Amino acid sequence: MSGIDHLTSKQIKILVVDDHPFMREGIAAAINGQQDMILVGEAASGQEAIDTYRRLRPDVVLMDLNLPGLGGIEAMEAIRSEFPSARIVVLTAYRGDVQALKAFRTGAVGYLLKNMLRKELLDTIRVVYSGRRRIPDEIAAELGRHSLDDELTERELEVLRMVAKGTPNKSIATELGLAEPTIKSHLKNIFQKLAANDRTHAVTIAISRGYIDPPGSQP
Repeated sequence: MSGIDHLTSKQIKILVVDDHPFMREGIAAAINGQQDMILVGEAASGQEAIDTYRRLRPDVVLMDLNLPGLGGIEAMEAIRSEFPSARIVVLTAYRGDVQALKAFRTGAVGYLLKNMLRKELLDTIRVVYSGRRRIPDEIAAELGRHSLDDELTERELEVLRMVAKGTPNKSIATELGLAEPTIKSHLKNIFQKLAANDRTHAVTIAISRGYIDPPGSQP
């Protein structure tokens, strides 16, 4: 075994998954400047992440949540079901506790906001590679703050997404095949669970916590 081969075998092999080329390039530049790390692959979608993981078996995956087609959570589920020991660090621009909770339930071992990458990325990679978890203090605080909250049901999320589009109750009822009083009952439950004052307030809270995506965020 040559000296170079020996060094490579000791490096942390990393796969980065993000649909923005500039983000992947920035992460690649940071990683490739480290002697103990090597970027072995890149992926721009959830399905590509799964295929690339199977082929390369990286030590650490940096996974964006908002991906075209198959999302980051779904890609994580698929990878972890096939490779239970996969170490996946979530990358996201959103601070919502709901997305973080979903990620950790799916098996993520780290969670990084994209505005933290410059300061936290390399340490996080080393921490999760060593077998520990890495959760930013502000995300941990959000998780703790809402740990006893009732989660929104799938039906409530359906209603809320339509409210976010400005759809009136009567139209929501027609589209979902429900009575208008039922929609009003769902909204009452949503307001109570989110501690919201009205429709607009509920949508704002739901976006900030990660229950629904901000307008225009979908690919």
